[in-house]
Amino acid sequence: MKDFEEPVIVELPLRGEWMTPNTPGKKVPSHGTNLLGERYAFDFVQVDHKRKGNPFYYTSTLRYLFLGVPLDKTYGWGKEVHAPCDGEIIVAEDGYQERSRAHVVPDFFIRLKNAYSYRPFKDGIQAVAGNYIVMKCHNDIYAGLAHLKRGSITVAAGQRVKRGAVLGEVGHSGNSTAPHLHFQLMDSSNLFSAKGLPCAFESYEIFRDGEWETIYKGVPSDKDRIRFRR
Repeated sequence: MKDFEEPVIVELPLRGEWMTPNTPGKKVPSHGTNLLGERYAFDFVQVDHKRKGNPFYYTSTLRYLFLGVPLDKTYGWGKEVHAPCDGEIIVAEDGYQERSRAHVVPDFFIRLKNAYSYRPFKDGIQAVAGNYIVMKCHNDIYAGLAHLKRGSITVAAGQRVKRGAVLGEVGHSGNSTAPHLHFQLMDSSNLFSAKGLPCAFESYEIFRDGEWETIYKGVPSDKDRIRFRR
């Protein structure tokens, strides 16, 4: 397979403000593994920058810890996910059940279970990815977008899409500890054998010293407050 030494430049697949707690801008592999094409993967989550700890939910921390938070009380859930490039939809898997609440205990248990006992060919991709899309951008370049909201995927395998087209919505399906978008580039549409490819975003803004600054061909770090407005 072709060896990509330079990052592939794509459009950021979200609009509005986000943070990337798991990002190759912090470490590689960004998710602690090279499996499933995740070496250079990003997680995008929306948070409240005005509250201590930058929570991803509207309600109190005590409610989140003890009762959990309904998904419609979180910031990122239901936000539109956009195509990062012109291309073709290869896989579009919907219908995987979302948990009705974001709750630290069951969400962490699922994460722990997948980390230590996940059986790829028996459990299937959706046990980890939830509702997900794989699209082909160019020769040997594929984009994966995971943890989408159940019932939100608007595209089907074989469909051609333009960069910026709405593909679905941010969800809390699969191996997810908060409603977020998992995004990665890889060299194959087969997640079991794919190798992750380095990626940078064509442009976005970062909040620094009280002002928004435009970044070109950048990779956000885990502390960066970023936004994208097309």
